[in-house]
Amino acid sequence: MDAPNPSATPTFASRTPLRIGAIGVKVRDLDRVTAFYRDVLGLAVLDCRADGATLGAGGVPFVHLERSPNAKPDDTREAGLYHTAFLMPTRADLARWILHVARTKVPLTGASDHAVSEAFYLDDPEGNGVEVYSDRAAATWQWAGNDLRMTTDRLDVEDILREVPPNATFPGAPGGLRIGHVHLRVGDVAHAEAFYRDALGLDVTRHRHGASFLSSGRYHHHIAGNVWHSAGAGLRDQDRAGLSWLALEVAASDTFDQIKARLVQNGKTLSPTPNSIEATDPWGTPVRLLRA
Repeated sequence: MDAPNPSATPTFASRTPLRIGAIGVKVRDLDRVTAFYRDVLGLAVLDCRADGATLGAGGVPFVHLERSPNAKPDDTREAGLYHTAFLMPTRADLARWILHVARTKVPLTGASDHAVSEAFYLDDPEGNGVEVYSDRAAATWQWAGNDLRMTTDRLDVEDILREVPPNATFPGAPGGLRIGHVHLRVGDVAHAEAFYRDALGLDVTRHRHGASFLSSGRYHHHIAGNVWHSAGAGLRDQDRAGLSWLALEVAASDTFDQIKARLVQNGKTLSPTPNSIEATDPWGTPVRLLRA
């Protein structure tokens, strides 16, 4: 029997009780932004229409681009998307991607060793932040009770590149690539926790300089919210490009029912469908809860 291919297998982040399912992004230039996620990240275009495009990996859709040519540009002082973080299944997959962006001269905005992960940062053509990362083994993460050690240290890129030969190619996103986490710009960290922790049931894993990190199942974080540029932001301007909605998958029916009850208890108005419910966070962003 052939050994399982780790690059085709979604990681720990996608096996927790709640996990990121998808994200919707409103874009002004659909063709240009679609080309970025296809050519730079290697995502497959699973559907393309006049009003939008859907991309993913391994046949799974998780990036939904919504064409809105008359939208105003995003404003980093408002609530919205800080970055979408794409989780490579293995460190070798990340190394192949690094070689790919180096060969194609894709500009990066940063790189960091976060102790739990190794990450690179860049922006899509309309300024939406993107992170591409791989996780270190969860057994090596350092917890102090419910507080997880996460750092922002210099990344040893050369050590990552030793995972693959110098001529390694990146034929496209590996089948197990998923969105590992979504980092949001919020107006107030406490209000973010009141929704994502108290109403949705995520656990806070870390506080850091105006940011909160929350997760399900002891992952390092599925959702983060910061006020680094957006402190005091109010409801998001729906006429702007950028974040449109995000979706969380719920692994078990009883967990789904518990979240639904907790949202009602917290006074949230729900929009139900047979397999999902939708509520808005404190800044008006729709958050969809999907039965996995």
